[in-house]
Amino acid sequence: MDEGPLWWPVRQLIDAYRSGSLSPVDVCEQAQERIAQLNPLLHAVVLTTGKLARSQAVAAEAAYRSGTAGPLAGVPVSIKDAFHLEGHVTTLGSLAHADEVMPHDSGAVRRLRRAGAVVVGKTNVPEFCQSATTDNLLGPDAANPFDLRRTAGGSSGGAASSVAAGMCTLGLGSDGGGSIRIPASFCGLVGFKPTYGTVHDEGGFRAFSPFISVGPLARCVDDARRMHDVLSDGGDGAQDASDDPKPRRVAWCAKPEGRPIDPGIGAVTSAAVDKLASCGHEVHPVDLDLAGWEEIFGPLVLADEGERRGHLLNGPHELTWYCRRSLEAAERLDPAAVSAARSAQRAYRERVDRWFGDYDVIATPATATTAFELGCRPAAIAGEPVSKLWGAFPFAVPFNVSGHPAVVLPAGFVEGLPAAIQLVGRHGSDHDLLAVAEQLEGALDVRPFARQPVGVSV
Repeated sequence: MDEGPLWWPVRQLIDAYRSGSLSPVDVCEQAQERIAQLNPLLHAVVLTTGKLARSQAVAAEAAYRSGTAGPLAGVPVSIKDAFHLEGHVTTLGSLAHADEVMPHDSGAVRRLRRAGAVVVGKTNVPEFCQSATTDNLLGPDAANPFDLRRTAGGSSGGAASSVAAGMCTLGLGSDGGGSIRIPASFCGLVGFKPTYGTVHDEGGFRAFSPFISVGPLARCVDDARRMHDVLSDGGDGAQDASDDPKPRRVAWCAKPEGRPIDPGIGAVTSAAVDKLASCGHEVHPVDLDLAGWEEIFGPLVLADEGERRGHLLNGPHELTWYCRRSLEAAERLDPAAVSAARSAQRAYRERVDRWFGDYDVIATPATATTAFELGCRPAAIAGEPVSKLWGAFPFAVPFNVSGHPAVVLPAGFVEGLPAAIQLVGRHGSDHDLLAVAEQLEGALDVRPFARQPVGVSV
């Protein structure tokens, strides 16, 4: 079923633009119309950029006529409201920045602009990206297109919701503790966190500094690869994955750290791993020791927040409860704990590196649950009590701490909600990891993005 160009992959869009059978201006207008229709329900986009988008679409159309089009020319893209867009506000989800207009693009946005992308709007974030759900004091929470009562995840929740609902083709996100992969999992998308330190956002917002990566939210692996290549200056964004990646040794860790997981997600991800085996990869069930990441992640994030935003505790603006709690904890932080965490992070990275002496890819569930109701983080999973902070999504952060590249992709559904698998690769193996992910994507043939938001007639 053809649901229109807003649902097409980048490759198909670009082919149509090049042939002249489709106009970037028309697609831009469709995106703006869809945002106007759905955003009052989803609260994914906090700022529409219609004037800018139209000018970029007109420029893209001219570039196709002249043969000078960039690798994402005319492709509708949303920008997480943690990236700076010249002449527009970057709120960072905070009342303290609600009216702060940026005088320049940050690095990631600059590369997208240079590639010809059409920026349709900026997307909702939790305050200073400090939550795995997208709630702040500026407006309603970002909702999930599969069920408007449920979270889109965070902190790139607005970006994920915008792509999953067909408001745009690609979303620019960032991942310091699962902030691309968690919302991708909840919203039925591909989300990619590159190797730490390989993609930068020069002149941009700083948070989660020891862990953060800039990356794409997309509806297929090829789209994610194309955006990643633009963001990393790694080429023209049009490389193909190898047709059949050579057999890989896959470590399948079904319950990292023995943490509870929804039985439905366990079944869906186990079936996905079976598909990896059917593709010719060697799958080895293992029990990898991922413990220790919380003792590293917590102190280093708090130290970073305290240094950059501690002054806000005595400022005139109201803060979210979670932001205030973090900054208060930062004030009490023992410098010795920070030093110990830095040393432990080096050891943790080395520990994960050693596993890649035996395996090429690590596979885990992406999250422990499907998207839960807004404001209702689970206190128990599969009958076991869990931390409300990390219980629903404990499998992403270990690989922020270790810095390894990680991708999540849809593996199926649990009671009508998306469930995803996570694949992790060696440092610097980003394209090889995406090739394996694309092969698995083809074997699974899960297309959750083709659905319309629940309760919405379009």
